[in-house]
Amino acid sequence: MFNLVSLMLEKVGIIVIVAFLLSQMKSFRHIVHGERNVTERIWLIVLFGTFGVISNYTGIEIHHDTIHRVDWITEINPDNAIANTRVMGVVIGGLIGGPIVGIGAGVLAGVHRLTLGGFTAVACAISTLLAGVVAGYYGKKRRKGRKKITPLYAVKIGMILEAVQMLIIVIVAKPFEQAAKLVEIISIPMILVNGFGTLLFMLIIQSMMRDEERARANQTNQAFHIADQTLPYFRQGLNPSSCQQISEIMLQLTDADAVAITDDRQILSHVGAGADHHILNMELATGLTKEVLESGRVAIAQVKEEIYCFQKDCPLQAAIVLPLKVQNKTVGTLKMYFTDPAKLDQVHKELAEGLANLFSTQLELAEAEQQTKLLKDAEIKALQAQIHPHFLFNSINTISVLCRTDVEKARKLLIELSSFFRSNLQGARQMMIPLEKEIEHVKAYLSLEQARFPDVYHLSLHIEPGLNQVLIPPFTLQPLVENAINHAFTRRNHNKGTILIDISSQNKMIHIIVQDNGKGIEEERRRELGHRTVSSKKGTGTALFNIHERLIGIYNGQAQLTIQSELNVGTKIIISIPLHSKGVFEQHVTSIHSR
Repeated sequence: MFNLVSLMLEKVGIIVIVAFLLSQMKSFRHIVHGERNVTERIWLIVLFGTFGVISNYTGIEIHHDTIHRVDWITEINPDNAIANTRVMGVVIGGLIGGPIVGIGAGVLAGVHRLTLGGFTAVACAISTLLAGVVAGYYGKKRRKGRKKITPLYAVKIGMILEAVQMLIIVIVAKPFEQAAKLVEIISIPMILVNGFGTLLFMLIIQSMMRDEERARANQTNQAFHIADQTLPYFRQGLNPSSCQQISEIMLQLTDADAVAITDDRQILSHVGAGADHHILNMELATGLTKEVLESGRVAIAQVKEEIYCFQKDCPLQAAIVLPLKVQNKTVGTLKMYFTDPAKLDQVHKELAEGLANLFSTQLELAEAEQQTKLLKDAEIKALQAQIHPHFLFNSINTISVLCRTDVEKARKLLIELSSFFRSNLQGARQMMIPLEKEIEHVKAYLSLEQARFPDVYHLSLHIEPGLNQVLIPPFTLQPLVENAINHAFTRRNHNKGTILIDISSQNKMIHIIVQDNGKGIEEERRRELGHRTVSSKKGTGTALFNIHERLIGIYNGQAQLTIQSELNVGTKIIISIPLHSKGVFEQHVTSIHSR
């Protein structure tokens, strides 16, 4: 028995070595790992059926109770039988490929065993076919239950079916005494060794699948990492500045030797090899790019001639060019170049295609975001361009009275009114202004109000050093101060109204607090303010709602507006804005005060 076990382990080693070599082939990995069509099922039938055939040829011939060692069996004496690993390959094929593969491999290996002869030929052929049917059934059942076919599960099925084969030999093979004696000799070695071989075979397949899953996971992580790094720049659209940053990031995070991005007319960026003649703002330099722009499909060049570069000594030898689409229209291309064609493998192709899809989606989102922002911008500018007529008339009336009583003060108020007008114009033209300009707007407004109602309001201002040039949306502070004056204070109250503006930075955020000591806001009304307009005798809450909507639109949900209030104590409004630019729509801000 031990001699037979050692000989069979030697035969199992041959099958395992073949399985290992196959596991290194991409085509085998794809067939085993993926969904299988008819062609791939046929390949699996041939493959695992061939394992059975090899097992037949390399089996160990048994004559009564004597072992005959033959290197390659082509024919078996009518009184003899063989011990082999035929069932192992058929069982694994059925478990992996399902009933069709199991039956096909069983027929192939079983018919071949029948042709070799021997008194167990019919019994072995029947048991091989049965093993394929049963293994295929349980493999399909396992997948339907969304359970993995583990190596131990495969070993269990394989050993059971090997034991069934021994039973079929006893029942079918004649003479019975010889069959029983054969089973007594080969049953335990074949069951154990085939179980061990199945374990090794399945461990190889399991390792192969894990490698595939790990590679896909790494590729997905890499794609998302690149997408995360490039997202802020894609949100700026396709322009030389953003595309340069995107290309540099991709060159750093991939194995490409050069990365380029174009729109539908010219090169927007080219980083890496060939940068000496693939120049920014130059007309499209390769025929491959033009082909992708026209067809809207991915193009791959495996040799230098397929790139169609006009420069003869261009170092770029291979390329993959992908279309960047917005609403199914090709607006540009993403290109990854390689100086060695061997580097352009399937992994890079899949990565590039995934990135192109992600980038196209980001461009579509950026355009949609831009359209939404432009709409909000138009609405906001229309509101900012409107100056309350009664405020203007009241200010002019106040100044006209002072022209007779205090000329110097009237002159200062005219300057403040001019500054107020200028700030309104600035807010109507720009989406972001320096904080110091917004403070000037607040002071101009408050000066005009204090001229009308002397000693009624007091402004306390605290700004952390270094924040004066931080950019914020215009009309962020002035409406809050105006709200406090119009709604927080009653002019019959003998207590002076105090408005505190405190601006500081913490955790990469700028925090703006506007606080008053007025009458406060009822809790039910406080919950609504900023989220919708409300009905009121003195106002609608439009200012707070507009500020809140602007913060969401400009900072993509990263800014916050919080309202805290207590009746007869006062109200505190807190605005938090990110100091960094990631996720913020970039603006080129130029103050009209510098013109």
